[in-house]
Amino acid sequence: MAHRSRLAGFIIDCKTDDLDAAADFWSQALGVTIADRHAGDDTAEYQNFGNTPGDLYIEVQKVDHPSRVHLDIEADDIDAEAARLEKLGAKKVAFVKRWWVMEAPTGQRFCVVKMKEPEKRSVPNEWP
Repeated sequence: MAHRSRLAGFIIDCKTDDLDAAADFWSQALGVTIADRHAGDDTAEYQNFGNTPGDLYIEVQKVDHPSRVHLDIEADDIDAEAARLEKLGAKKVAFVKRWWVMEAPTGQRFCVVKMKEPEKRSVPNEWP
């Protein structure tokens, strides 16, 4: 069955106790806004940015592992997309909540997530 996928955006993983400070730094560094400063509460693990180039999804994420940047690929069928990427040489690392954590043949980690707003942003690629 055919499915569609595209680059969703970038996630800035921050090993920090102060997510707001991390969001402030990255919003200023990238010249973007914080979409909703008051989203969540003190246990929030994410801050989304608004006014991003090309409407890419960009967020900071509070993590326990070392800080890094990873990308997300969004798909209307995440299992089909993960299988397609495995055929290209990627490995499934773990299924977390609602998405696949994958590893490229060259070692970079990335996620395959459910497509949001398929009619917005760039046209998704269609795969057989």
